[in-house]
Amino acid sequence: MSDIRLTTMTKTSGCAAKIGPSILQGILSSLPKFHDPNLLVGFDTSDDACVYRINEDTVAIQTVDFFPPMVDDPYTFGQIAAANALSDVYAMGGNPSTAMNLLCFPSCVELEVMKEILEGGYAKVKEAEAVIAGGHTIADPTPKYGLCVTGFAHPSEILTNSNAKEGDVLVLTKPIGVGIMNTAGKAGLLSDKQLKESASIMSTLNKYAKQCTKGLEVHSCTDVTGFSLMGHSYEMASGSQKTIALHTTSIPILTDALSFASMGIIPEGMYNNFDYLQEKFDTKTAVEQALMDVLFDPQTSGG
Repeated sequence: MSDIRLTTMTKTSGCAAKIGPSILQGILSSLPKFHDPNLLVGFDTSDDACVYRINEDTVAIQTVDFFPPMVDDPYTFGQIAAANALSDVYAMGGNPSTAMNLLCFPSCVELEVMKEILEGGYAKVKEAEAVIAGGHTIADPTPKYGLCVTGFAHPSEILTNSNAKEGDVLVLTKPIGVGIMNTAGKAGLLSDKQLKESASIMSTLNKYAKQCTKGLEVHSCTDVTGFSLMGHSYEMASGSQKTIALHTTSIPILTDALSFASMGIIPEGMYNNFDYLQEKFDTKTAVEQALMDVLFDPQTSGG
């Protein structure tokens, strides 16, 4: 297999490659909206997936997500990309059923690398008890991989990011800081232990977090990805017409993310997130810059 480092073929990696929220909102707000009584959740509240009513007992949940690599190992990249795409269905309260591969791949890289990326994705889809039914490929100098996923649920099981209630507690199921750690990894600054820790978190399915909610009264849900903990908290608060208070001492942060942030090892997406959100929050006490950077850090396959 080729010794090429996948992360050297990208400018940005993972969910940090997303178009900035201010640009995206400006474009989407200018587009006409579709009106269909069966479209229960569209992009009005920036939710994780769309929800379409099939009948009185079944809704379809559809999402798509793909990005350039944040790790060099092809198999691990495939796992992370698949886990990230599948997460949107879990965040909406459903279970994934089918997935379609989306792969952009450079002609200069050995095909064995492509095979390993796809094998990583297959492994996570199998773990999710879903199936890969096809896909689409494009020759591209920058490798990218992800999935288009369809899941199903009963209408009563659907969770949105716009139904938070007064008194709700925000629960994070994964630590934040992977965007910063990925940036450090791209620069060759991470030890094998640090790389494995970050990869393990990103490749863990949110299937297990969803299972933990059984029997609990969950009002609202989202996954923390490219728009950061602050960005997705803001979406939940604004969509629910509530405010959210974050206690920084209670937020789980990935080991060493603060140290790298204090060194200026910051993904571009963090600045995009901060620029968009800087007038949408208040701080009750002084927050050190490194911690602020972590709060706006774009996550990949977050909790």
